[in-house]
Amino acid sequence: MPTLLFSSPIFGPVRSRRLGISLGINLMPADGKICTFDCIYCECGLNADFRPKTRRPTREEVASALEQRLISMRDVDGCLPDVLTFAGNGEPTIHPDFPAIIDDTIRLRDIYCPQAKVSVLSNATRAHIPEIKVALMKVDNNILKLDTVDAEYINMVDQPVGVYDVNQVVEAMCQYEGKCIVQTMFMKGECEGKSVDNTGDRYIGPWLEALKKISPQQVMIYTIDRETPLSSLCKATPDELDAIAKHVEDLGLTVSVSY
Repeated sequence: MPTLLFSSPIFGPVRSRRLGISLGINLMPADGKICTFDCIYCECGLNADFRPKTRRPTREEVASALEQRLISMRDVDGCLPDVLTFAGNGEPTIHPDFPAIIDDTIRLRDIYCPQAKVSVLSNATRAHIPEIKVALMKVDNNILKLDTVDAEYINMVDQPVGVYDVNQVVEAMCQYEGKCIVQTMFMKGECEGKSVDNTGDRYIGPWLEALKKISPQQVMIYTIDRETPLSSLCKATPDELDAIAKHVEDLGLTVSVSY
């Protein structure tokens, strides 16, 4: 089974298809996943297959490691990141000190690489929590996942851990008053004999209606780029992604496409 577990708490830099030269911040253990989704396309594998045996890094460990890496990039590598990205082995907002870690990261960014953006890749399961919202409103790129608004599809593909109501998630995204980026994975293939193709009208129409309500600053659409836990999944085609992007543009929204 393919996996791409990330070092913790800092990994990279890596060249992101969507964000440029990205220095990653992983708030989960390095040896496994902790996530409120269990996506069948996750490059880190499925939750049950990678239960961590070590603990999450502390707030102090994250800040110290980030500062050391930024100093090294400046003094040794001779280059600094375009973006500091919270991603890695699970959902970053479940770290108990997430709001404080965001404050630490912004402070260190301002000292060492003030031109860099701070980005958070989140599945939006905790976007409704007041202290999480306050933290996410501080970052430059508040990237919230919305693969579809179809509950059956979400349960099959994103596989939420615990209670998940997509309508409540959309309403939570609306509360950001445009200060968010909606990220959507489009793909094809099968899961246990059922199609996971979300590029057709059945899924696109309601998703576009949700985007109208959310009115995000940007929409990121992308497709599979690495190996996935299920070998039966495959990429959406460039033509399909371009057609979806045109629908988003017709709403007056900014859209980026990663093939």
